[in-house]
Amino acid sequence: MRSIDLNCDLGESFGRYTMGLDDQVIPLVSSVNVACGMHAGDPTVMRRTVRMAAQAGVAIGAHPGYPDLQGFGRRDMNLSPDEAYSFVLYQIGALAGFCAAEGTQLHHVKPHGQLYNRAAADRALADAIAAAVRDFDPQLVLVGLAGGQLVEAGESLGLRCASEFFADRNYTDEGELAPRSMPNATLTDEAFAVKRAVRAVREGTIESITGKTIRVSADTICTHGDNVRALEFVRELRRALEGANVEIKPV
Repeated sequence: MRSIDLNCDLGESFGRYTMGLDDQVIPLVSSVNVACGMHAGDPTVMRRTVRMAAQAGVAIGAHPGYPDLQGFGRRDMNLSPDEAYSFVLYQIGALAGFCAAEGTQLHHVKPHGQLYNRAAADRALADAIAAAVRDFDPQLVLVGLAGGQLVEAGESLGLRCASEFFADRNYTDEGELAPRSMPNATLTDEAFAVKRAVRAVREGTIESITGKTIRVSADTICTHGDNVRALEFVRELRRALEGANVEIKPV
């Protein structure tokens, strides 16, 4: 039986602002990526999210991002590799502390937003992120865009890496995520997105934004907790994968 990890970015509420339906989405996935307070989240939200994930028995990952609350970590920042290393290490340590307090362990690290996107193409940044993960705990899994520099950087340091496929994002002909500045960067046809994800897992191919067939590698599938229909989408995606004889479990 083919297996796949189904992950979700969440824990993105902050102070008086609430985002997502974390308590309902968590039981439907096999791993979660928890915001670490830089692009979203705060200490109280981090602790609560880790507790919910631990109780649900799902794998817990740190989701470090650029220090950019106003831009939700989706604006580029020209950090040096040394600065990036420090920011990522700081955020991993913060979430790991909450994991320890809740009697569970940190399982993986997946950068957020523009930090993730840039690390897929910028080897110096990718090396800095991978080094931060290795130096904190070389047993952690590093999650990055399939075919990107982050996965290569992690593997070069001996880390276990997981190639990620985005269920709700369009891809360019080159296999990269379509920039969010494009009007159709995010898929709105849920039925199509679900069918495409199953194809990615079963066949290793999808259609690009122009209709070209491209190859994709998928160890884990990403969904987003801030989507207004996140709960319905994750439920349908899980049902379709299981219906295609795909087992849902952490990497």
